[in-house]
Amino acid sequence: MEERFDYGLNPKKLGALSSYLCDPATAPAEFLLVKSQYQAETGRAVERGALFFQIRQAFPPGEVTAEEANQVGYETAMRWTKGKYQFFVCTHTDKGHLHNHIYFNSTAFDRSRKFHNFIGSSFALRRLSDRVCIEHDLSVIQNPKQHSKGRYLHYGQWIGEKPPSAKQRVRLAIVESLQKQPADFPAFLRLMEESGFLVKHGRGGVISFLAPGQDKPTRLRASTLGDGFDPEDIRAVIAGERPIPELPQEAPAPARRVNLIIDIQERMAQGKGPAYERWAKVYNLKQMAAALQYLREKDLMDYDALAASTEKAVERFHALSEELRQTEAELEKTSGLMAATVDYAKTRPVFDGYKAARYSKKYLSEHETELATYRAARATMNELLDGAKLPKMADMKKSRQELAGKKKALYAEYRKAQADMRQTVAVKANIDHLLGVTDGRENKAQER
Repeated sequence: MEERFDYGLNPKKLGALSSYLCDPATAPAEFLLVKSQYQAETGRAVERGALFFQIRQAFPPGEVTAEEANQVGYETAMRWTKGKYQFFVCTHTDKGHLHNHIYFNSTAFDRSRKFHNFIGSSFALRRLSDRVCIEHDLSVIQNPKQHSKGRYLHYGQWIGEKPPSAKQRVRLAIVESLQKQPADFPAFLRLMEESGFLVKHGRGGVISFLAPGQDKPTRLRASTLGDGFDPEDIRAVIAGERPIPELPQEAPAPARRVNLIIDIQERMAQGKGPAYERWAKVYNLKQMAAALQYLREKDLMDYDALAASTEKAVERFHALSEELRQTEAELEKTSGLMAATVDYAKTRPVFDGYKAARYSKKYLSEHETELATYRAARATMNELLDGAKLPKMADMKKSRQELAGKKKALYAEYRKAQADMRQTVAVKANIDHLLGVTDGRENKAQER
């Protein structure tokens, strides 16, 4: 920790410095103090996991001063940590471009939690950094450098500082070993060993690989490494029955929703004060920055393209809503018909006995519940079938299973379509407000 912090605080490199809830000069001790308090209060060891995290943020030459870059870094760190973690920002001027080194404690200042990386965290952080830069009228990278498989490289990989993860190294070694066309599975394992991996054999034939410098072995299975990396898949590749697996791509974090900007003049007329006006202006600026970032990512910089995309998103949402409604209605009908059929079959012998007893009042009083169930089941069947022939129970079970699967898949599409529609409608509304457009016409009130 001290070595990393000393690098960031090197006076020969340092152009600007800011901090939050700590003094950069004594940050290692202050970070560890919070961790010791966390351990004393929770009983959880602080040695497990990262002691701190580092963020790098770079700017094109000549675009900002050291103080401006530091301000952007401070705001990025504050919004990333939500003000719950200690951090300090070092702006370096020793390269051809200004860049920030942001260090933040992995333990919250109030000892309530620890920060853990999540899938897509680098993507989420890049989006946040881009948004802050847009809000400060700074440039962002339009087409980030990518792997051959389409995954974005983070800053550390751009400069060759950080190697791939252990899982990625295992995947790369597996692909390289399979490209050498081993004769059988044992030959494949020997190639993995020649690549520097320790092969471990566990119970039940489980195989794991331990990369150099790795503490925990990585199991050879699809749930760990992705589709195509199961032992049976590897054997199928060796036998020539399937192609070599491709490196899986991690799904990025979902985009943050863009909210509608506030009509400040209308709110001020309602009695809001100057403090609200200042807050609303900052809020609107952030929403417009988010809208601009959305347009850049979706390549919708042309207004007509934005309008068409919005209309398409709305139409897709309503089409999925109608299809989902129809599927739910069919599923409800099938389930109701199945339940009525079962009740009918169970109570039909009771009704036959009632007829045989010549509709005896005594028989009716003894079997009143069963006969009521029979009549309700028969009425439901007549209503649902509407004169059609009753399908076989096996066919109804199959239909219900298919409809349930279709409903589940439609719900996933429906939720995504709903989120996409809300996002694009909010973006278009914000752009319309900015341009003074209402239903394709200029807003005369804004012109005045």
